[in-house]
Amino acid sequence: MPPPESNLALSEYDKEVLKKWILQGAKWKKHWSFIKPEIPEIPEIINTQWTSNEIDFFIAKNIEKNNLEFSKLESKEILIRRLYFDIIGLPPTVEEIDNFLNDQSPDSYENLVNRLLDSKNYGERMASIWMDIARYGDSHGYQDDTERTMWPWRDWVIHAYNSNIPYDEFITWQLAGDLIPNATKEQIIATGFNRNHKITQEGGVIPEEYRVEYVADRAITTSKLMMGLTMECARCHSHKYDNITHDEFYGFYSFFNNIDEEGLIQYGDYAPKPRLTISKSEINKGLDFIKLPDSLDKVTFMVMKESENLRKTYVLNRGLYNLKLNEVKSMTPSAVMPLKKANANRLDLAQWFFDEENPLTSRVVVNRIWQQFFGVGIVATPDDFGSQGNRPINPELLDWLAVTYMKSDQWDTKKLIKRIVMSSTYKQTSRTSDLNYSLDPENVYLSRYPRQKLSAEMIRDNILKSSGLLVNKLGGPSVKPLQPEGLWDEVTGGGGGSLAKYVMSTGDNLYRRSLYTFWKRTVPPPAMMIFDAASRDNCEVQRQNTSTPLQSLTLMNNPEFQKAALHLSSNVYKMDIDIYEKITKLYRTITGRSPNKNELSKLKNYFNDENSINNESVAFDKLC
Repeated sequence: MPPPESNLALSEYDKEVLKKWILQGAKWKKHWSFIKPEIPEIPEIINTQWTSNEIDFFIAKNIEKNNLEFSKLESKEILIRRLYFDIIGLPPTVEEIDNFLNDQSPDSYENLVNRLLDSKNYGERMASIWMDIARYGDSHGYQDDTERTMWPWRDWVIHAYNSNIPYDEFITWQLAGDLIPNATKEQIIATGFNRNHKITQEGGVIPEEYRVEYVADRAITTSKLMMGLTMECARCHSHKYDNITHDEFYGFYSFFNNIDEEGLIQYGDYAPKPRLTISKSEINKGLDFIKLPDSLDKVTFMVMKESENLRKTYVLNRGLYNLKLNEVKSMTPSAVMPLKKANANRLDLAQWFFDEENPLTSRVVVNRIWQQFFGVGIVATPDDFGSQGNRPINPELLDWLAVTYMKSDQWDTKKLIKRIVMSSTYKQTSRTSDLNYSLDPENVYLSRYPRQKLSAEMIRDNILKSSGLLVNKLGGPSVKPLQPEGLWDEVTGGGGGSLAKYVMSTGDNLYRRSLYTFWKRTVPPPAMMIFDAASRDNCEVQRQNTSTPLQSLTLMNNPEFQKAALHLSSNVYKMDIDIYEKITKLYRTITGRSPNKNELSKLKNYFNDENSINNESVAFDKLC
């Protein structure tokens, strides 16, 4: 160590450090994330008055340990807006803000949390995140990138979140709903999750080569989602950093290798096999979460189904479809937890994930939900819980949340979210002292609430909702709102079928929530991509966070945003109130808070300047 061929050597200092470590009783053990979490004791702290629930004790311990100051709790005016965006992805109205501010009952905040969790918009907010993880798209993704039908699965995801289906069922149905004994139609619909990968219709390809890609995609997506591991590194060779072998990757791959699918599908096939057709009568008898338009009597979409003839799985040399090595049976990474059952299928795999001995499942999911509310997970690398990922900044809190979510909460996601947003940690102000900023500039220890940008979907939805244009309708097929003319033409190579040209929606469909925006993989919605939306080519559990001039230009020049601004300003201007009341109304509608005197004065001066320019322009036009 290191091996001679590396041409590296330990310095004398490094050798002495290792010797001292051994003499001090060094214990060799598995990587932290591969050790089953145990619930830790609640820490003892000095400032117990600051705490609202158990989460705060773990956070306060770090604040006190690092000599940081405790932040005050945020005002109700800011908290309601924070809650609305975090739980339902939409801003509150002025009336909703006023109702909350006027409610002086001690339970006003908790009652608001409960109302938001019960809102149908909660499912849409959570589904928006799940679309990135599931790499959802409305097109197949390769070359001509023709249309596919998968929106009924998206409707199920919204329904599942709103129904608060326990996380173990939510995942099991998506991974293996078709294998559950006497599976219901709903459980089979859920398996559309693992048919969201790209599929080719390009003539001349080798079908088996692409079929292998589809299977690998399912294996990689599942490992990233459920274990937070970079398992794809072992597709071509044993993992260089984590204890995952080449054979184990293909043993995991084998769970998804028995689908009766084709590597090359027919041109224009909206729902390649295996597929499921749901009729309007079935929807009316228990599947009403699928919002089928009146113009359709049935809908067909892709699902999972095992082939009757089991397909053998081989290790592929360097990951190439035609370079087969030894045969392997289904298996999981032994470093995580061996799967003892022989000839296991996807349902066995789902049950393995939710075995109480599995060290990763609960940690990975609570970390991802924590990231949803604080911008960064307790483990800052949600896609890498391995040796090359970050260690948890607060491992005791991570394990407490993981065990509590799994055992006490029985995988109840709404309960976990409520616990997070009821904490003082969440309710802190984002303002901080000079001392805190100097000691913890990146806010690692959460001594203040982290400032965050809205997601791409929230930016557009905020503008539509604030302006009064948003059509708040649940579910249904994807829609095509306003986008630059001719954009699809630039990348369509003569094919594309129904997606050769962008045909904009009409009426209410122009102003649906961004969750329902049609997602063509080769040309994703441009404004959403500018604001860091994922491309949906692969599973993504964390978006980039950038600030670019293009974002400012989009906000100023996007015709859709300009139309929303005109719609809002026209409605407010027509109100029979004075100019200061109009400005205040407009300001509160857009920002959620009242303007201060300086802001009010500047906006009044701006209005007068613009009004003067417009009057001069009208007079000039008449003169001409």
